[in-house]
Amino acid sequence: MCLAIPAKVISVNEYTALVSIEDVEYTASLLMLPDVVPGDYIMLHAGFAIEKVDPEFAAETLRLLQEEEQGRPE
Repeated sequence: MCLAIPAKVISVNEYTALVSIEDVEYTASLLMLPDVVPGDYIMLHAGFAIEKVDPEFAAETLRLLQEEEQGRPE
């Protein structure tokens, strides 16, 4: 199963972006989604930005992922 995680774009540098997922920063390739600007929300999969999403969708997806993680036994 493949999983993409919503991330907020912090800065853009040609073909890469600095993105944040719950205050953890990652580098994302923009080769598949070149029209990204700071402030956008993207879906991050295997280091690639694959789709733009709206902030509400990103927040709800992160909430559901957190809820799923909290429900798992250790």
